[in-house]
Amino acid sequence: MKTVITYGVFDLFHEGHVNLLRRAKALGDKLIVGVTSNEFTRQRGKLLLADSLDTRMSNVRNCPYVDEVILEDHYGQKLEDVQKYGADVFVAGDDWTGKFDFLTPWCEVVYLPRTPGISSSSLRNSRLPEIRFGVIGNGRIAKRFLKEAKTVRGGVRFRYVYNPNYESAKRFAEGYEKLTAVEDLEEFFRSVDAVYIASPHETHYGYAKAALLHGKHTLCEKPLCFSQKEAEELFSLASENEAVLMEAVKTAYCPGFIKMISIARSGFIGDIVDVESCFTRLTEKGVREWEGEYKGSFTEFGSYTLLPVMKLLGTKDLDVRFESVLDEDGADLYTKAYLSVPGKMGLCKAGLGVKSDGHLLISGTKGYIFAPAPWWKTTRFELHYEDPNATETYESEFLGEGLRYELAEFVERIQGWHDSDYLYTKEETVTAAGIFERFLKYRSEQMR
Repeated sequence: MKTVITYGVFDLFHEGHVNLLRRAKALGDKLIVGVTSNEFTRQRGKLLLADSLDTRMSNVRNCPYVDEVILEDHYGQKLEDVQKYGADVFVAGDDWTGKFDFLTPWCEVVYLPRTPGISSSSLRNSRLPEIRFGVIGNGRIAKRFLKEAKTVRGGVRFRYVYNPNYESAKRFAEGYEKLTAVEDLEEFFRSVDAVYIASPHETHYGYAKAALLHGKHTLCEKPLCFSQKEAEELFSLASENEAVLMEAVKTAYCPGFIKMISIARSGFIGDIVDVESCFTRLTEKGVREWEGEYKGSFTEFGSYTLLPVMKLLGTKDLDVRFESVLDEDGADLYTKAYLSVPGKMGLCKAGLGVKSDGHLLISGTKGYIFAPAPWWKTTRFELHYEDPNATETYESEFLGEGLRYELAEFVERIQGWHDSDYLYTKEETVTAAGIFERFLKYRSEQMR
């Protein structure tokens, strides 16, 4: 029996997929099809899927040309499967020509032409309504975000930019095709469906509130705001106006971090007792991080360092205290936040004027997880046990700046593909805002 094997995402199963599978089956007697998992699909840069994994696998399984369906979930699996299943022919679309020639020592490699004029991407774009995005603020993060946004398809269109300094917004817009600077904020809100807030920290709450009152889906850079009451108010407005509200803590939406937290929660290292996270970056004076009411280390990096602690300790009955080294202007050069719930503890370190090793350490009753710096761009983490020979290493892709992951999550929720906020919950956002509120009070008292 001659065995043929091929792989694909098979989202929005269509005529092009059927044609490819029909021609693949004609090359042998048995056709095995690998369907790519959601996580692996995201690792490879395809961020928006219309169909669930179950639906995609079911559609392929029901195709009359397919004899067996398997799951593809990691790099290198194609070679493993060719050997495991004794495949005689490996098939891919001709847009991959040459990419799988490394398989030729084990099997014949055939590249088949795609069906002209049809693809999952074009179907998604045609079926999904356009989301007109506007950007508030045009600093460093906005530039990185718009670059990342090009990788997220499915009706996403960035059309407008607003800055109270209109000339600044106008100069910014000149660098992007189809981006228009808007002088009036009311006109800006009338023109968009969704807003990305990339303005200075102290303006986040005001702009988010205005956007939600206008019924606009809102993705706001961290921190969303600096008090628990304000955070609760914003989520209430989002609910009342049927708008999606998300805080853009990019790490929360990235594949490697999601996998690490899931493994930690699954008992591999026993009960979690301690979580230590650190994020420092030496920054010269005279830039945004050192200016304004919310200047300093913890307001800049605290959203990241709090994330794994809240994920693993929870948000209820969370006790917090701080120690900081302040400069003459009251900005914290370095801050430690000590967090605890009964039987568990955490430590968050943030620094703009002090450098430390930026790792994440999760300690349990059976072992520990170590993620090296920069853990907030999780590409690798290790599980360690009492037996040093039992160490396990996990690796994951982190594409670009990582901002594409949060945008993809935001778009999926706007499109109604799911309404769960489990990757970064309302409770976690509200808790973080309350912690920032307590920190600002602490810092103010230290300056007296």
